[in-house]
Amino acid sequence: MSNRLKVIFHINEPDRWDVALGNITNLLRDVGQENVEVRVLANGPAVLAFSDDEKMDRIRELSVMGVRFLACRNSLKNICSTSEVCITEEALPDFIGVVPAGITELIKRQAEGYAYIKP
Repeated sequence: MSNRLKVIFHINEPDRWDVALGNITNLLRDVGQENVEVRVLANGPAVLAFSDDEKMDRIRELSVMGVRFLACRNSLKNICSTSEVCITEEALPDFIGVVPAGITELIKRQAEGYAYIKP
């Protein structure tokens, strides 16, 4: 049985990314990346961060440290139909996973004992 902490950060508002990325960085510094499993689920308009070069640089850096980033497929499709920006699943870098439905992912991870953080 692992003593690693497990946490899922939920971001559904674009303006919460900087806070979330700061929280994750602080968490990794505090407990060490080997002692925590971090997932970040973006849904709703927060998936637009995956088209922002500055945010993507920070996301890439954290992914190298073991943080797993996930995008909601439903949100990606919705953004393409309602926004000037369209982010296709195929256009995402390989360090961003896609889940069918963000809400389902949150429920599954919480059932597995992940702490839920909404910055």
